[in-house]
Amino acid sequence: MRHQAPFSSQRGTAIPSTHLTFPSADAHRSWLEHQSALPRGFRVGRTRLEFMPAEVARPAKMNLTLLVLDEPTPSFAAVFTKNAFPGAPVRIGRERLEEPTLGAVVVNNKVSNVCAPGGVEASERLCAAVAGKLGLSASQVLPCSTGVIGWRLPVDALVDAVPQAVSSLAGGSVLPAAEGIMTTDLYAKVRRAQVGSGSIVGIAKGAGMIEPNLATMLVFLMTDVDVPRDALRAALRSVSARTFGCISVDSDTSTSDTVALLSSRKVPCPSLKEFEAALEQVCADLAEDIVRNGEGVHHVMRVHVHGAPGEDVARGIGKSVVNSPLFQCAVNGNDPNVGRLVAAIGKYVGAHHPEVDLSRCTLRMGGRVIMEHGAFRLDNETEKALVAHMKGAELYTSVPPADGLTFRPPVTFPPHEQSVEIDVDLGVGTAACTVLGADRSHEYISENADYRS
Repeated sequence: MRHQAPFSSQRGTAIPSTHLTFPSADAHRSWLEHQSALPRGFRVGRTRLEFMPAEVARPAKMNLTLLVLDEPTPSFAAVFTKNAFPGAPVRIGRERLEEPTLGAVVVNNKVSNVCAPGGVEASERLCAAVAGKLGLSASQVLPCSTGVIGWRLPVDALVDAVPQAVSSLAGGSVLPAAEGIMTTDLYAKVRRAQVGSGSIVGIAKGAGMIEPNLATMLVFLMTDVDVPRDALRAALRSVSARTFGCISVDSDTSTSDTVALLSSRKVPCPSLKEFEAALEQVCADLAEDIVRNGEGVHHVMRVHVHGAPGEDVARGIGKSVVNSPLFQCAVNGNDPNVGRLVAAIGKYVGAHHPEVDLSRCTLRMGGRVIMEHGAFRLDNETEKALVAHMKGAELYTSVPPADGLTFRPPVTFPPHEQSVEIDVDLGVGTAACTVLGADRSHEYISENADYRS
């Protein structure tokens, strides 16, 4: 397993912390277990249940996962999706931010409870059931749901499963919760960082419908470091914008995006600066994990835009590149079709910032100059080098589906953390932003064509 230096922050933009190479799924699992020690004051539990969706006559299964504090805390924070059709748990979660304390989070996968009849009432009933078993009030429980949009929450089955979930609560490892919140994720995502004598541990789920605004699919961050409520919330807002706000898998913003941060307040905070740096490390790592574990992802793209007149311009250009369907397809095929890269940059600048002069722009891919001062610098040697760079960043190659229909990746762990590296120097300012994105594959199309099947 190979380790590189921790991430740094450049002009408000987080870039990845650790680069790891895993020789096998077992090695990755061992590393996850090492990452998963819970901070003081937390327990997690989960159970599996079957239900019959009201919308389709076909049995289904889901997980019910609990994150529970030993004592309710006033130090909690959350940021949510900006989608104008938020799920019922998001609507409740926004109200929970006004509560004096929070004692637990309850999460279900498979059904997102978005715009479903009686959705808010169903989530509140589940919160009440959890609260009753934990000695809390329903308003001290934060609900989160992820999965199929439009289906009704099977609240009777969930309430019946609450006692079993509560009985499974244990300290020690967050890994059961990380696995419990998964949907189409290939593997669990866990990251941690030390802060003085305490720690921050984070888990995430999300593989598709990923271009968040301040949040991502579902992220839960737990710390035993005592940070005051207002400072905790300010830190989460700032860090989320620099990390989860700078990724995309498919340009779609979920209706259920939630990032929650809870402190058990068990150990003193060495400094707010040190805490925020550790929080940014955990969130930057989880953000990259989400992209790397995206549906059908063969390549991660890292687009570093600098020399920009403002960070908004840099972020917009980076998002335009990683969200270009044509460029995504080229990257998937290890084809350095840099004309598509230039088109994506020019498309965004022309539509949103036509005042930006691109004649000074210099582009690099894999460290090689491909455009300088607005003119291409291409030759046969460069073409070969770019193809080699893309192939070196490929997570896996496609395996033809045995049934002729369903594509499945041959790996269920991240074999490496290499990326297709793209550098865009606009040469007109000092602002910068790094955006992470993914290619577009046959597997992505297959996964989302068959998502509810």
